[in-house]
Amino acid sequence: MKKFIAITILGCSTLLVSCNKRGCTDATAINYVLEATKEDGSCQYADPTQTESGKVTVVLEHQWENETTPFQLDSELTHAQTGDQLTFTMLKYYVSNIRLKKEDGTWWSQPESYFLVDFSQPATTQLNLVNVPTGNYTEISYVMGVDSTRNVSGAQAGALSTTHGMFWSWNTGYIHLKAEGTSPQSTNGNAFTYHLGGFSGANNIVTLKNENFGTEKLIVNTSSNGKVKLGVDVAKLFTNTGSVSVLANIHMAGANAVSMASGFYNGGVIFKTIEN
Repeated sequence: MKKFIAITILGCSTLLVSCNKRGCTDATAINYVLEATKEDGSCQYADPTQTESGKVTVVLEHQWENETTPFQLDSELTHAQTGDQLTFTMLKYYVSNIRLKKEDGTWWSQPESYFLVDFSQPATTQLNLVNVPTGNYTEISYVMGVDSTRNVSGAQAGALSTTHGMFWSWNTGYIHLKAEGTSPQSTNGNAFTYHLGGFSGANNIVTLKNENFGTEKLIVNTSSNGKVKLGVDVAKLFTNTGSVSVLANIHMAGANAVSMASGFYNGGVIFKTIEN
């Protein structure tokens, strides 16, 4: 019996070590690792002597069905794949952990980089990055959703304030995306309601995205306000889950939230172009 217990404890210890990914867990560091759960002391930070900086705006351009139709609230939209008639009354989602990669390979991270995009408030579809070190940039990295650390960090301010109605509880964390509206095809009183959350394990929908600018370069100097344009195809919400006649509501983390988020985050949010 004693031998069996000793082997079991050793096995559990080995499992815990293998499940903890080591890396830099400080989001302000230039080598921050989103997936890291255990700090390894490797964090590196931007040169404090860098005094010249500029501004960059990440512009989210919303559309429907691959830019064939502008996306609008309170206006009926037809989904080509499902045939559903959909009228959205709400679209809100988080974008966070924005970083820009310089042509020398180093990364700059926007401090406190959490943005709540609320389509009913047009100003929130432009994410303003300030104090960006001057130079040429070749890539952008960002997260769709709120990282696991902030999901369990207690009461917060700004975009992460609970007053925005995007928080379930300290156990289940943030609602990363809310989409609500009406449809005659819905089996739930002509309504559809999708509240997508989940930040750990099989229910994790937090998605890291990297977009390379290709042959283009984002030029940041003291007098410019460069723009990175991302296309957001809202119709991609239904790529994996299909018609609202089959699934009209998601109110918890789980397989349905993972499926819908995957279709939207991976296929619906894409890099378009940059402007200097």
